[in-house]
Amino acid sequence: MKKIPDTHKKPILLKVSLLQHTSVTTAIAPLQPQQEKIISERERLIAQVERINWMAGELEAAILELKAIANTLNTQKRYPLLKKEVDANICQYFAVSVPWVKRKADESFILTTRRVDLFRAEREAALLAQQLRQQTKKRLASQRHRKNKGGTKTHTGQFCKKVLVNKS
Repeated sequence: MKKIPDTHKKPILLKVSLLQHTSVTTAIAPLQPQQEKIISERERLIAQVERINWMAGELEAAILELKAIANTLNTQKRYPLLKKEVDANICQYFAVSVPWVKRKADESFILTTRRVDLFRAEREAALLAQQLRQQTKKRLASQRHRKNKGGTKTHTGQFCKKVLVNKS
């Protein structure tokens, strides 16, 4: 009788490609517990929320840059279409929003939109100009007040000191 060799002690050969053979000597890894999978899926969700919000910020910046470029072209009046119409703008603006994911207090999320404020820079510039005008008015008023308090011009154009007299 012919003896059959024990094959259970030898590695099993699997065909990976036509040219190579690889032996499998380890057991299959156990399945991950469900709790760990939920945590990693939650982390993926949070990462995706952050990615969407980051991309929304990038998109908003690109939109504002588009507006700045259009404003530059409008002020230069080099664009051929604008020469015909004096008050024409190269770009029109309507309400614009970008996708945004909000996180609620109960740790759930809302996919919504966030309005892009296209004219914020103009409002801030106008507010700053107004504040600077007010500061200049105050400074000029205080300078006039100091001049009037310190001396007045006479008919000959010379300054003379005012004297306070106590009449009591």
